[in-house]
Amino acid sequence: MLEMVINARAGDLGHGLTVRRVLPYAKRRHVGPFVFLDHAGPVTLAPEHVRAADVRPHPHIGLSTVSYLLSGQITHRDSLGIRQDIRPGDVNWMTAGRGISHSERFTHPESFAGGGLELMQFWVALPEADEECEPAFTHYEQAVLPTMKRDGVWLRVFAGRAYGLSSPVRTHSPLFALHAQCPAGSTLPLPVGHPEQAVYVARGEVWHAGQVYAPGQLLVFTGDEPASVTVRSDATLMLFGGEPLGERHMFWNFVSSRKERIEQAKQDWAEGRFALPPDDHAEWIPLPG
Repeated sequence: MLEMVINARAGDLGHGLTVRRVLPYAKRRHVGPFVFLDHAGPVTLAPEHVRAADVRPHPHIGLSTVSYLLSGQITHRDSLGIRQDIRPGDVNWMTAGRGISHSERFTHPESFAGGGLELMQFWVALPEADEECEPAFTHYEQAVLPTMKRDGVWLRVFAGRAYGLSSPVRTHSPLFALHAQCPAGSTLPLPVGHPEQAVYVARGEVWHAGQVYAPGQLLVFTGDEPASVTVRSDATLMLFGGEPLGERHMFWNFVSSRKERIEQAKQDWAEGRFALPPDDHAEWIPLPG
């Protein structure tokens, strides 16, 4: 059943790096374990402006960040000493656990290629038992992520299991996330077996129950009732969802089931107790406020 439709809010991360912020939303803080979704770009910056748009080192706790590019390139550096370029179709899965810091830089000539940088970034809350796990980072190239064609629709499952495909990406709770390219006139049934799931329209238009939905809209479905969307014009869709994990508190880049843990993380970052990326520690983003 379609529970609600969320319209993305426009935002600017600074120096022209624009985003559509989808989650969290006042009336819907999560979809399954997914507590955050930004759709950045597509944006093209002049060479002299690229350095200013870099996302400087910043901290996370209690979650996994999931970066999936539609175009462009990003260089990830983190406090574990990992440096990794991410390209379209790859997945960067960073589990913050008890704490990690990282940066996202646009240093490569391909950073704004292919029509401009376009990034989907999700945050996945960790189960309470894993909130303080050791931080970790894994990169998955697109070649290892399963794809299929289904009634003209191309699909890549980049986390969890859907439509009989299983991603190798390690997760901490039952969930799925996939990228779909859908031609006009096609119909895409939603995966079964997920109590909460959503369809995000990145490009194109879809129909559901007589209504048309456009880029920047998130359709949130709950329950076991079968559902589908019909594509009105060629569309790029992101589908995701899974088992909800319960209430989570959020401040800036921190997620936790406990308010006091958020307060501790704020103090730790402000007082320099988070490690910084060893090859990117000359600057960082200060604690808001």
